[in-house]
Amino acid sequence: MCSDLIIAELGETELISIIEKLVYKKTGKKLIQDDSFYFFNLHEHLKHINSDTTIAFNSDMFVSSTDAPTQMSSFQMGRKSILMNLSDLIVKGLRPLGAMVSLGVPKQLKVEEFKMIIEGIVEYSMKYNLEYIGGDLNETNEIIINPTVFGISEKAKIIHRTGLKKGDYLVANGKFGLTGVGFDILLDPLKNLTEFSPYHRSIESVLSPGDLGEEAFYLSDNNLATSSIDSSDGIAKSLHDLMIANSHLGVGFEVDFNANLIDKEAIEYSKKFNKSLEDLIFNGGEEFIHLFTIDPKNYDAAQRTIFSNNGQIYKIGTVVSTPKIYYVRNKKKHELDNLGFEHFKDAM
Repeated sequence: MCSDLIIAELGETELISIIEKLVYKKTGKKLIQDDSFYFFNLHEHLKHINSDTTIAFNSDMFVSSTDAPTQMSSFQMGRKSILMNLSDLIVKGLRPLGAMVSLGVPKQLKVEEFKMIIEGIVEYSMKYNLEYIGGDLNETNEIIINPTVFGISEKAKIIHRTGLKKGDYLVANGKFGLTGVGFDILLDPLKNLTEFSPYHRSIESVLSPGDLGEEAFYLSDNNLATSSIDSSDGIAKSLHDLMIANSHLGVGFEVDFNANLIDKEAIEYSKKFNKSLEDLIFNGGEEFIHLFTIDPKNYDAAQRTIFSNNGQIYKIGTVVSTPKIYYVRNKKKHELDNLGFEHFKDAM
């Protein structure tokens, strides 16, 4: 097939055939050929779950004009669309089961790029045994990938946003700052990527985010977390959302601005290019780091369980009795009032 062939030369039927062939080649499974979605052999997935089983869904849209820097490949777009949807499931302790993916693509898109989008979707789905079930396909002005993923858990083991209390530890399964650096480099048209090789991890954190981690599963299985949220909107906004979810308690957060919170690459970049470290850390967004609150008496058990399964968590703060978000740097307390990125809201 010619590498310059565009999808307008094939049409919808042939594109669906391409999807079917790629999915079957990777997974050995065929897409459902029917008007509705059926998920068979559910009992195989439920064998470790009791009768109090909950199925949860998540759907986040990936839009190329707002979610894809120009340096992002088609494969990376497909991969990230699944990763960002799975993040919201996994942080709750839910085991992923399947995905329906609706695609909107421009008719001038090259067929090879279309294939790479599907490759990215399927490959990351396979990492979590997520079944690609099917979805809609339509013509749009830009690339739009809209997965709907679903997973299961016992109702009592789901880690909700609500449930935290004053004195709980705030913990994360990763360090912050890489995406802040990555976006600062990638979104500046005057910056040549070849000159920023020391910040390769930061650039990759945006284009091809690291794996989500399975810490939430271990915390959920052992009922060790009191609440959770992923940090895809930036840690500042995520903590604000967590605070609002528990507004009836009148609590907030005090974040320790130290090595547990901050990736050293962000520190180096901040110093060299005179960038605000606070901004890189709190407002980067799209880290897909998982945030949890844990009762102090359960923290050692949580560490042991996670470390024994090759995971990681870092204590980055505490739940406090004031409904505000603070960070402590060099023993000085500062209120955090910039809440990161929001769609539809102009930068002021």
